[in-house]
Amino acid sequence: MESVGETGATPGLRSEWRYMLRCLTTSAALLLTAACSPQAPTSERTTPEVLTVTITTEQVNLQTELPGRVTAKASAEVRPQVGGIIRERLFTEGAVVRQGQTLYQIEAAPFRAALERAEAALASARAAARVSELLVQRYRALLPEKTVSQQDYDNAEAAHAQALATVREREAAVSTARIDLQWTRVTAPVSGRTGRSLVMPGALVSASQAAPLTTVSQLDPVYVDFSQSSADLLRLRRDSQQGHIDRSADSVGNVDLILEDGTQYQHKGRLRLAEVTVDASTGAVTLRAEFPNPEGELLPGMYVKALITEGVNPKAILIPQNALERDRQGRSFVRLVDAENKISLRDVTVSRTFGSRWLVDQGLAAGDTLIVEGGQNIAPGTAVHVASET
Repeated sequence: MESVGETGATPGLRSEWRYMLRCLTTSAALLLTAACSPQAPTSERTTPEVLTVTITTEQVNLQTELPGRVTAKASAEVRPQVGGIIRERLFTEGAVVRQGQTLYQIEAAPFRAALERAEAALASARAAARVSELLVQRYRALLPEKTVSQQDYDNAEAAHAQALATVREREAAVSTARIDLQWTRVTAPVSGRTGRSLVMPGALVSASQAAPLTTVSQLDPVYVDFSQSSADLLRLRRDSQQGHIDRSADSVGNVDLILEDGTQYQHKGRLRLAEVTVDASTGAVTLRAEFPNPEGELLPGMYVKALITEGVNPKAILIPQNALERDRQGRSFVRLVDAENKISLRDVTVSRTFGSRWLVDQGLAAGDTLIVEGGQNIAPGTAVHVASET
């Protein structure tokens, strides 16, 4: 049996402990060396890639979209001019009628009788005037012979003048009776489409009633009324004076319509009227356009959107909407690539959209290289690689 030394371990065990200690020391040294030595980069840093477009100018028609309402070109409420019983309605509700066409017939017998009485009174007055005229002629012949007095002659002339005045009065009464008889035929004041009838045959109407019998509206052509702010009108006039837009083109004043269902109206209209006063409550000016309506598609009161061609911008700059950025203060800016392929920021002013593009009023010029994709998170001054250019 082997003796145990001072450590209490046999010589074989002491050798194993020394081997393990050397291994641990070596491993620690390797770990320390690896920790202290610089690491090799796993991948090389790459230059950011961006997609750009070169700014160019183009000619565009400037249009403004405004809400509006359709109104009839002419609309008339049909009211009776004389009182009486409605005997007959002579039109179909909703039908197209012409000016002067009879719509209602009021009982005419009382007015016909009044006309006959007036004509009889006129005949009597004319007979009396003839008698007075003959008397004046007779007295005029006898006056030189002193057979009649001057007073009798003067009285005869005055009676004749009064008789003539009575004739004129009776003639006026006949004209009035004849007009009243004609007014028993209630006619259409304008050509157009009728509304619903508010009275039925047998109803009693009067000349002073407030309610109309029906309404006739002229629907071809029609008007569309809409409002535009006075500030926009001033801006448009200023741009025209400064030469930014051309208002001499034939297309200026054309108006397109977008109907309530989102479809575009097939006929174009023309701007006809701009009010000369500004509404104090809204700060807007009322405009009116005229549209053909042969199919009767536009009805009074219908809500539409009007696209007005205000002018032509011969050198417009349009940029994609995704190229425009805004900061927290609402400032609009874009990112450009300069001659050294570095990113720079530039403030721009935009006014309106054209489909998926912004119209730039100030800030850009033809030839500028605009970033449209890939530069939103890159700081200004950073060098970039233009992957492709459109």
